[in-house]
Amino acid sequence: MSEWDTIRLTFDGGVATLTVDRPDRLNALNVETLEAIEEALAEADEEGARALVLTGAGEDAFVAGADISYMRDLSTPEAQAYAELGHRVADKLERFPAPVIAAINGYAFGGGCELALACDLRVATEDAVIGQTEIDLGIIPGWGGSQRLPRLVGDEIARRLIFFGERIDAQDAHEHGLVGEVVAGDQLDDHVAELAADLAEKPAYALRAAKEALNQAHETSQEAGLRYERRLWSGLFGTHDQREGMGAFLDDREPEWE
Repeated sequence: MSEWDTIRLTFDGGVATLTVDRPDRLNALNVETLEAIEEALAEADEEGARALVLTGAGEDAFVAGADISYMRDLSTPEAQAYAELGHRVADKLERFPAPVIAAINGYAFGGGCELALACDLRVATEDAVIGQTEIDLGIIPGWGGSQRLPRLVGDEIARRLIFFGERIDAQDAHEHGLVGEVVAGDQLDDHVAELAADLAEKPAYALRAAKEALNQAHETSQEAGLRYERRLWSGLFGTHDQREGMGAFLDDREPEWE
């Protein structure tokens, strides 16, 4: 298994956990860290992870954002390359072939919020604080926030969050639909581990197809999305998991997934 200086990748059965490990910098994302995340996602895929958890080391931050000290003096071409790297990482989270859970412990600002937006599910601690705060740096979200945030919270709320750079607490984030659950800080790890373990026990091919179909809903017209869903749905017929799932239902027994 690969080792990196700024992240950790661990496995527990079918669950992979990717931890951004720069607590002294509130897990801010520099180039080295983004590249390491990209490599770790590829490794988790190769190892056949059936669920993935993304979190940050320490008690203060999930990911406090991009590395401002690095960004300050970037030229336009350099900023373009940094944006492309951040987009690649977010896209790979969004397209990872298994469900991804963001375990948001503490601050999730800017690029950290954007990585959370690219995950399938978001669970936050009660003391988490979340925001697209780029406007106060003289920039805008650059790793997908302007596109993914409105799909979660609606256009008006997204504009307010981005225009004002608002930092909102976990409960407000939950009310807006930005996170799915809020738990006590000392319950986050156990609760997310339970969610991930439950997902890892589901039929992997069907979960992957479900994720692809849900993602497609944001990419195209409803008519095209419905055609895509039909292809994915029918393509599952004849697989082991489809035969096993339906057979187990009819036999009144627990299925044994591939």
